[in-house]
Amino acid sequence: MNKEKFYWETRELVVIGTFAALIKIVSFLVAITGGGMNPIAMVAKNIVSTALLIILVFNVRKFGVLSLYVLISGMITILTMGRGLMLLPGILIAGFICDLIIKFCGGYKSSFAIIAGVALFDIFYRAISLSLGYLFMRENPQLLYFAGITVAIGYIGCIIGLFTGNIFAKELKHAGIIKE
Repeated sequence: MNKEKFYWETRELVVIGTFAALIKIVSFLVAITGGGMNPIAMVAKNIVSTALLIILVFNVRKFGVLSLYVLISGMITILTMGRGLMLLPGILIAGFICDLIIKFCGGYKSSFAIIAGVALFDIFYRAISLSLGYLFMRENPQLLYFAGITVAIGYIGCIIGLFTGNIFAKELKHAGIIKE
């Protein structure tokens, strides 16, 4: 009976924490330099953050990487901006569900499973955010229409980021930075 123990290596935890902080910083800088809430800046911010998330999952191929990323990213958001505490439980559930999707769609060795998991994570994350927004805006749902359009524009950037992240991950594998 050779049972393998599930544990996180120090390198993996450092990579997840570094990427969580890097994604927050880079997406903030892209939003600031892009001029704030305009469609081009929103698409660019989502391209960068999704591409970096794809690279993170390709780099740390272990069950729970999305859940741990969400937890660390949520803590960074709470500490730096003081918001996001209400979204954290729902996003953790979305991260765990997408970790399960990756595991059952071919595992972390399959590029398709990783890309599908991150794509569904982006959809679930946005759906949870809009659902909580709906709970608070029930008296005036017309305000939620603008939020839905904004989320849809941002998701266009996520779709582009899936493909660019996959290309970057292949190049980083070729360079030997991402191990198989």
